[in-house]
Amino acid sequence: MFYTRIPIPKIKDYNNGMLSKSTRYFPLIGLIVGVLTALVYFGFSKILPSEIAILLSMAFSVYLTGAFHEDGFADFCDGFGGGYTKEKVLTIMKDSRIGTYGSVGLIFMLATKFLALNALNTSLLIGIIIAGHTFSRIIPVALIYITQYVREDETSKSKPIGHRGSYLALFFAIITGLVPVIWIGWFAALIFSIAILFVTLIFKRYIVKKIGGYTGDVLGALQQITEVVFYLCILVLQNNEAWNLF
Repeated sequence: MFYTRIPIPKIKDYNNGMLSKSTRYFPLIGLIVGVLTALVYFGFSKILPSEIAILLSMAFSVYLTGAFHEDGFADFCDGFGGGYTKEKVLTIMKDSRIGTYGSVGLIFMLATKFLALNALNTSLLIGIIIAGHTFSRIIPVALIYITQYVREDETSKSKPIGHRGSYLALFFAIITGLVPVIWIGWFAALIFSIAILFVTLIFKRYIVKKIGGYTGDVLGALQQITEVVFYLCILVLQNNEAWNLF
C-alpha cells in the first residue's frame, strides 16, 4: 500500500509501527515491480521497437509506484539545490510543488536511465530491469541504519516514513535484494557493488553535512540514483572488452 499502487485488502487497526516493520520488504517489493516492468517491456518489444518498449516500461513502473521515488528525487533536487540551511532544505522538500532543480533533475535522471537501458544488450534487458529495481532498494534500507531521521515533527507531505528495525530485518532485505543479481556473475556484482557503495558513501556524507541525516525524499532520491548507477555499471562492463562478461 505504501510503496506501490498495487491493490491489496485494507488493513484494520493500522499504525505507523507497521511501516517500520515493512521496511525489510522494500527489495522484495522492488522485485515485484521489476518483474511486472520487465513483462511490460517484453510484451511491447514483440510488436514495437525496443526503445519504445523501454520507454513504455519506464512509464509503467512510474505508474505502478505512483512516481513515489521520482517525486522524492525531484524534492531532493529542489531542497538541496535551493536550500542553504537545514531548515530551508526541509521546508522546500516538504512543499508539494516542483521547482527548477527538481524539473531539471528529473529530466536528466530519466533520460540517463532510458539511454542506459537502450544501449544494453536486449537479450539481457529483462534480467537487468528486474535486478535494477530490486538491488537499488537495498541501499535506502541500509541508509536508514547508518544515519538519523531528521524531521523532528515526524511529518511528511502525505505519509509517514519507515524507521530502522532489527538487524535481522536488514539482513533479510540485503539477501532478498541480492537474489536477482546472482545470474550476472560474481565479478560483475563486485564491480557494481563497489561503485554503488562509493556513490552511497559520498551521498551519505553530503546529506549529513547538509541536514544531518535522511528524510523520505532522501531515501527516494537514493533509490533512483542507485538504480541509474547500476544500469551504467552494467553498460560499462558490457562495452569494455576486458570486462565484458556478457
